[in-house]
Amino acid sequence: MSGTAPAERPAIRPARPADVAAICSLLKAYADMGNLLPRTAADIEHNLDWFEVIDTGQGVAACGALEVFTDELGEIRSLVVSPDHQRRGLGRLMVEQLMERARRLGLGRVMALTYVPEFFHGLGFVTVPKNSLPEKVWGICVNCYRFHNCDEIAVLKKLA
Repeated sequence: MSGTAPAERPAIRPARPADVAAICSLLKAYADMGNLLPRTAADIEHNLDWFEVIDTGQGVAACGALEVFTDELGEIRSLVVSPDHQRRGLGRLMVEQLMERARRLGLGRVMALTYVPEFFHGLGFVTVPKNSLPEKVWGICVNCYRFHNCDEIAVLKKLA
């Protein structure tokens, strides 16, 4: 049989304490560009159970987290792909993994705040007003230094 072998799916797994430095590095690079809010190593360590990573075997190429607000609503946060691994579908794989996790938890909706709503639209999310997500706005956003000048776009997907 000839032909090329199918591309191997990257390993997506729960984050481990040994991944904290790599996650911090990925998030810092994007926070420095103004594309997401900074997170400290302590914050990542405290919330490590929410994180998933894509491990290429040579290190963490992408990460994302699913934060649960209520028994019905979760948020995809800290979704980043290393610049060396972009345009390979890793962001899509990570969102699909986090959505599957949300389904297993019985969540009915998943939201994200983003500067690239088109990416999420391609995965079935729709843009919604931020004030339609009071669990996020009044639970988390109200404490953010960018609360009064937030330019992120809220997207939402209802789960079956």
